Amino acid sequence: SGILMSYNIDDIDKILSFTSWSNKRKIDALFEIDAELYCNQGKDSTKTELDTTHKQSRKIYRAVKSLDEYWGGMMLREIK
Repeated sequence: SGILMSYNIDDIDKILSFTSWSNKRKIDALFEIDAELYCNQGKDSTKTELDTTHKQSRKIYRAVKSLDEYWGGMMLREIK
């Protein structure tokens, strides 16, 4: 497995471009970024912060959809 690297929302295109990674590994990395976004929120998060997170999630799910039509589509339907 090697060294665990931490990625963020700005790394979506980089992750998608990795030729040595399987689509599953790319999707896993994208979902880790998504989970991290929500872990950084709390009861004190403003509406603007919540809206920003939802926009970033949609961006992540669109990237997932480019790799896996079914899962990306499911995730995009879940987020409002």
